[in-house]
Amino acid sequence: MFGSLAQRRGFREYLAGLLAPRDRNKTLTALAGAEPVAGAQHRSVQRLQFFLSESRWDPERVNDRRLELLLSDPATAPHGGGVLVIDDSGDRKDGSRTAHVGHQWLGRYGKTDNGVVTVTTVWADERLYYPVDAVPYTPARHFAKGKNDPAFRTKLAIGAELAVRARAAGFAFRAVAADSAYGDQDGFRGELAEAGLPFVMALKPRHGTWAYGPDAHTPVDAARVLAWDGPDDPGDWRPVTRTFRDGHAETWWAADATLGWWGPDGLTRLVVATADPGTLPGKATWYLATNLPRPGGPREADSDHPAADLAEVVRIYGIRHWVEQGYKQVKDELGWADFQVRSDIAIRRHQVLVTCAFSFCWATWFADHPPHHDNMAPQPEPGRGERGAACSRPASAVLAAGAARGPGLALPVDRAATLVGRMVQGAPAPAAPGPDGLGRGRLRPAPLHPELTNYR
Repeated sequence: MFGSLAQRRGFREYLAGLLAPRDRNKTLTALAGAEPVAGAQHRSVQRLQFFLSESRWDPERVNDRRLELLLSDPATAPHGGGVLVIDDSGDRKDGSRTAHVGHQWLGRYGKTDNGVVTVTTVWADERLYYPVDAVPYTPARHFAKGKNDPAFRTKLAIGAELAVRARAAGFAFRAVAADSAYGDQDGFRGELAEAGLPFVMALKPRHGTWAYGPDAHTPVDAARVLAWDGPDDPGDWRPVTRTFRDGHAETWWAADATLGWWGPDGLTRLVVATADPGTLPGKATWYLATNLPRPGGPREADSDHPAADLAEVVRIYGIRHWVEQGYKQVKDELGWADFQVRSDIAIRRHQVLVTCAFSFCWATWFADHPPHHDNMAPQPEPGRGERGAACSRPASAVLAAGAARGPGLALPVDRAATLVGRMVQGAPAPAAPGPDGLGRGRLRPAPLHPELTNYR
């Protein structure tokens, strides 16, 4: 993917900086081990700036290659029991000249502010999660005709396109999952259904639909109509077991509800899952729309998608929450939002490099914790946690012992000595050298394992 020695060197140095334990924001000066602000003109910083903004390499080709490696590695290959999660995340950015910046809703901060929002897809199951694609959303003010400009795309349109792209790239998944920001949009669900994609999406409790007088008008109304006389006489509700990451299990209750033209045998089902059908607590109740048919229903025979019982629908949406964990790691450890570049191409390159760093972390983990596979869709087991086993991560100065399979640039499926401290094994952070301490040759932002010194 990189046609010159300088590009390959820049790739290694950038990722080494991203993977180093965080002691300050991972701006270009931090990645190069230079002093903030004062060291911005140092040649090591300028090399990374050129690599990110001016050098000729295609971030989409690099990401496609990363996905090929993930698809080919048995430890990370997607399967039909996984879930493709669509979401977006915003980060504050000052000024008005940075590509994609605008005054818009930033979900991470829970308010409208000046920033950049990126739509992402993440593949996940109970044990594994990693980013697939990321596309920055461009607000209407950047286009000559605003929202009427042919080039303008909403976040919903970008999300639907990314889901179709993931399937075309070979990613298998049980369903597309998304929160209520996407699930509440009839047009978005329609686009996925038209593309032949199954989905399980949350609805806001007060998501309204047209209905006659006393009929249910919202998901909450539909849930309250369902019969419930306690655990000994559950009526319309069925118990589902949710096993969490720390090993404890809870019995939730789920039911098919009817809301307008949505129903157990309609083109769209409304599934309600809650810890208490009697009170429907706001923080422990999900209202889910899905086009997966119910087992034994009239749509099962003609559906393109396998039927899903209530427990399966709840399982799929439960996996969606891995995207939030992924955001914490790429933002708090890998510097997703720390870029200080303005151009569209530089922002996209930075995001692709962060996703490459994320893949290195999984390669390190699986090098010492080989996965166990079977042909069935993964299901939670007692003591394993809802999304897989609780990870034991002993501290070690060397995060990945052993050599790569051969010389050359470390690949995401090689045993690279990644330098993430808190994300992988809690290794102590070595002191980063200043510009005066850097050699006249290639940049060394942090010490690498001796096995890696022969990489070219």
